[in-house]
Amino acid sequence: PGISVIFEGSREEFFPKLMAWAQESGASCEGFEIANFAGEGFGLRATKDIKAEELFLWIPRKMLMTVESAKNSVLGPLYSQDRILQAMGNVTLALHLLCERADPSSPWLPYIKTLPGDYDTPLYYEEEEVRHLLSTQAIQDVLSQYKNTARQYAYFYKVIQTHPTTSKLPLKDAFTFDDYRWAVSSVMTRQNQIPTEDGSRVTLALIPLWDMCNHTNGLITTGYNLEDDRCECVALQDYKENDQIYIFYGTRSNAEFVIHNGFFFQENAHDRVKIKLGVSKSERLYAMKAEVLARAGIPSSSIFALHCSDPPISAQLLAFLRVFCMTEEELKDYLVGEHAINKIFTLGNTEFPVSWDNEIKLWTFLETRAALLLQTYKTNSQDDQCVLEKPGLSLHSRVAIQLRLAEKQILERVVASGKAKRLHFQQQQEEGAPLPRYEESDIALLENAEADDKLPIILRKLEEEDDQAAVEQVLAQVQQLGQGGTARDLAPLIVNGDSGKVVVNGNGTDAKLFTFCPFRWFVPPSMALLLVPSYLPTAADCLHTASQCVSPIGLLSEH
Repeated sequence: PGISVIFEGSREEFFPKLMAWAQESGASCEGFEIANFAGEGFGLRATKDIKAEELFLWIPRKMLMTVESAKNSVLGPLYSQDRILQAMGNVTLALHLLCERADPSSPWLPYIKTLPGDYDTPLYYEEEEVRHLLSTQAIQDVLSQYKNTARQYAYFYKVIQTHPTTSKLPLKDAFTFDDYRWAVSSVMTRQNQIPTEDGSRVTLALIPLWDMCNHTNGLITTGYNLEDDRCECVALQDYKENDQIYIFYGTRSNAEFVIHNGFFFQENAHDRVKIKLGVSKSERLYAMKAEVLARAGIPSSSIFALHCSDPPISAQLLAFLRVFCMTEEELKDYLVGEHAINKIFTLGNTEFPVSWDNEIKLWTFLETRAALLLQTYKTNSQDDQCVLEKPGLSLHSRVAIQLRLAEKQILERVVASGKAKRLHFQQQQEEGAPLPRYEESDIALLENAEADDKLPIILRKLEEEDDQAAVEQVLAQVQQLGQGGTARDLAPLIVNGDSGKVVVNGNGTDAKLFTFCPFRWFVPPSMALLLVPSYLPTAADCLHTASQCVSPIGLLSEH
């Protein structure tokens, strides 16, 4: 047991060599220095004033440790034959790091010697410290992380001892679990994606010097310059001389920060907890609800997020809950009602409720569900606050309890928000307030009205003419779905783009032209939502951002 390679001297003593190596390699070394910040550990400190968006740090590719550099190292022969290494870039980087650490001639030693000797990821928690996380949402991920790391170590220990391609690996004589835990934590807390040299795909990398920056709220300000073949970082904000220089790690929850980075971020603007929701397949209206959700680009069962901000739910979750709580008549309205296509795009918009009753139901459901989740914890928020005030608490215990408390505080906010929303919509209903209606001439906003990043969808109808016979036939099939049929029952509905006709069970009807930016489809407006997915784009197809399709309710990944 224990680390098999130990360097003489403290971590701090190796920082000058790291800076010298960076300068020799063509990295930027002026305008900042490595410093120790109380409570945050080592970071970068400005040695001059730096303006927001000013390029102050760049690291050339030759300094990076990547999956590609691993393939070209002593690890290459094993990589070429081991499927786990080929499939898991993070594991490849971990073994690459260990091999280079054990090689006195490694070009990366100036970097490796500055890495911490241990970490604060849960892989380093004592049993009693892990117990603080029992009943939290994070506990399963913590236990899985440890289990997977142990399994990987056992697998590679055997491979290193027995595989013919490992005879020259420096790990053959010394490869302990502590070694692997250290390497995995080093990679987990530092890995980033960069493009390969030809720019055709991405690969994982460790980025020396840049990874000394600590985290704060903000925006991603690091990119990769393929022309100069280097990582570049611009200042997140104005920095005065002697200020700590921060970067934004991304929209991670505190559970992700604790598990993957080893710290709890008190002012996390993106903190959230997970909630698993789904429409029961045994429900009578399942097929209709699943169809409406599919048209909105939302799965009928998924893990969503409850956010620390207000409102606590994303536009995607709002849309899901609205469909989840719809009556049969409301579902029909969103499937084949007037302007049904357009209304799909309002599902995630707070300005256009389905009905007052639907809003009351969904906020009541959310309030109740969050309250039930709170009851699964063994302690309440007040208990956690009292424990945190006690002296002598270990760092890991403190972080675990902070995470436990943060989860509860988010759920408490959801309960309060759900109650307030429920009472508001009950009042609207009692007062007979008119329901806001989507006007066809409006541009549907796909995000909540409160959000800054409102995303318009361009849905332009060139012609509209109802075909009553087709509508009635489709309605009959929808009713069949509601009585236990499946989406497969709609398979006869096909689009014949060549003749400009829509064939409904063999009966041709005149095609009506729509423009979904950037697609064109020949579909009668009253039927468009009932065609099987292979013939009609989902709502997710109708919005293109940076040449990628996203859901009209927001990105499916709740980040």
